Amino acid sequence: MASSGKSAGIKDIAEALKVSIGTVDRALHGRPGVSEKTKARVLKMAEQMGYRPNLAAQALKLNRHLSIAAILPKHISHFFDPVRAGIRSAAEATVGMNIAMEFHEYPRLGVGDVEAFEAALPRQYDGIIFLPGNTRRFDPLIHRLSRAGTAMMCVGSDAPNTDRIGSVAAHAAVSGAMVAELLSYRLTRKTSVAIFTGELSTLDHAEKLRGFAATLAVQAPHLTLLPALESHESPKEAYQQALTLMRSKPHPEGLYLSTANSMPVLKALEELDLLGKVQVVTTDLFHEIVPLIETGKVLATMYQRPFTQGKLAFESLLKCLLEGSKPQPLIRLVPHVIFRSNLSLFSNQIASSDDELETELLQT
Repeated sequence: MASSGKSAGIKDIAEALKVSIGTVDRALHGRPGVSEKTKARVLKMAEQMGYRPNLAAQALKLNRHLSIAAILPKHISHFFDPVRAGIRSAAEATVGMNIAMEFHEYPRLGVGDVEAFEAALPRQYDGIIFLPGNTRRFDPLIHRLSRAGTAMMCVGSDAPNTDRIGSVAAHAAVSGAMVAELLSYRLTRKTSVAIFTGELSTLDHAEKLRGFAATLAVQAPHLTLLPALESHESPKEAYQQALTLMRSKPHPEGLYLSTANSMPVLKALEELDLLGKVQVVTTDLFHEIVPLIETGKVLATMYQRPFTQGKLAFESLLKCLLEGSKPQPLIRLVPHVIFRSNLSLFSNQIASSDDELETELLQT
């Protein structure tokens, strides 16, 4: 048996079943020369012993040269930069494998994404990691690339009922439900709350709204949810929407900023002298949000673990490419709730500062 803390190898499985290494190798890789009964025994023992194939050795043996691309938005960088860092980290760990990793950017979701994918078609990548925005627009792109032999892996959201091979994202509906429950504890009297979201045609945003609304209805019927505000990830639009909403009388006493595009809304609250007076839950973690959590001006933030999302998306895609089988279709990460009390535990995961939002606000 394999030693404690170390995954089993082919030799360990062969010794446990008292068969040859060649028999185990053929059974694990679906090659002829082994009976179905023996194959079933080998696969069962491999699962029991925690066998994981050595992907690097497998790639060298097959002499595979793989090309993988990550096509992701530039905005919002404090989410997408850690996603790219996770992908890069996983790619750099494939020492000895012939993998070409390329990164492509477009301005933001819904702006330049189709053009970026059109440009990728002639490159004939083996795999592409991407965040699907408007699923209706992405469906034909996913179909065309998949038909051309490119394995499509979603990260940050999902495109169900398409030809994508899998998806890695934070559990969006649970994120929204957690925020609703949190606000219900802080807002005990009858009032209204609002949610700022991206495009609701993106599944991640729609699922956050669904979880938020459903939990409010069950656990906090005294809180009225106002119509969702779609900012389309535009800082200018989010800022203007926040000014208009919070100037209304009475204004909502609780806000859920369900995308990382939160700073324009917080800027509007500050200008109206409402920052710290309204209960606000944001999304993700970056330098600008830290002092607002530390001073209680932001109640909490939902950390979507973007680095881990990128890392798992690359590893899952690579496994699929090397083994020729589909990975686990859905990987949903548990979101972390960050308060002032546990903020220090996440300090090493804060993305580099991003002046993009402020710059765009000043230019518009």
